[in-house]
Amino acid sequence: MRLPGGRDLGQRALSSLVLAPVVLAATVFGGLPFVVLWTLAGFAILMEWASIARLARREVWLALAGAALAGASILLYLGSGQAAFSLLCLGAAASVFVVPRQSGFALVGVLVAGAACLPVMALRNGGELGLVAVLFLLAVVWATDIFAYFVGRLVGGPRLWPRVSPNKTWAGSAGGALAGMLAGVGAGLAAGLPSVLPLGILALLVSMAAQGGDLAESAAKRTFGVKDAGRLIPGHGGLLDRLDGFASASLVAVAIGLLRNAADPAAGLLLW
Repeated sequence: MRLPGGRDLGQRALSSLVLAPVVLAATVFGGLPFVVLWTLAGFAILMEWASIARLARREVWLALAGAALAGASILLYLGSGQAAFSLLCLGAAASVFVVPRQSGFALVGVLVAGAACLPVMALRNGGELGLVAVLFLLAVVWATDIFAYFVGRLVGGPRLWPRVSPNKTWAGSAGGALAGMLAGVGAGLAAGLPSVLPLGILALLVSMAAQGGDLAESAAKRTFGVKDAGRLIPGHGGLLDRLDGFASASLVAVAIGLLRNAADPAAGLLLW
């Protein structure tokens, strides 16, 4: 049986085999290496966004947005979550004045880069369960992405949103959501969490958020008339193409965690 995807699948698999161990190693190690890795990812997304949105005064915008992102990362690493959020929002607002004719795109770019890297830092810094929270999130998002791709290719059927993303199907979306839910439950069982059933519901919600982020980025690329956010990752496109779903999923996850436990979002996310 020939697997779907051909050469594109081979490039995707090779890229994943290179990137996944790096992400997992930084996650397990935590601390400064984890913050540096995700801050660099945020910088890369800023550059990709400036390119696909064709922002004027690109260098000035990148300097301002990069400074805001770096400052927010440092503040978050030091445990000042509210200050980090405020600085990022201030940087996003200031970017409007740098590119006044593209103010909406300039503001959204800063917020997208921040959403891609800051929430996962907040979870990893969240007490003893920080590592488990990030591994839970990675398991759900990766399972969703992988199984949505394979089920969509194998089963086919009606398109999910053909005007925005013609290759995505309802079958793929359902397969990805189910896989994400099972991966979340499996991560909870492996970590010995006391209450696993609510994690299944939570994982399903996070999986849906990941798919929503993927569709939102596809809609943005349609608006700008580009196929990929960049060419950084063979078979995947740009880093934004890989982190679109993860950004929305981690944003939802940290929001739930903070609502339930403002002092320790990882515990708020996982302990039910």
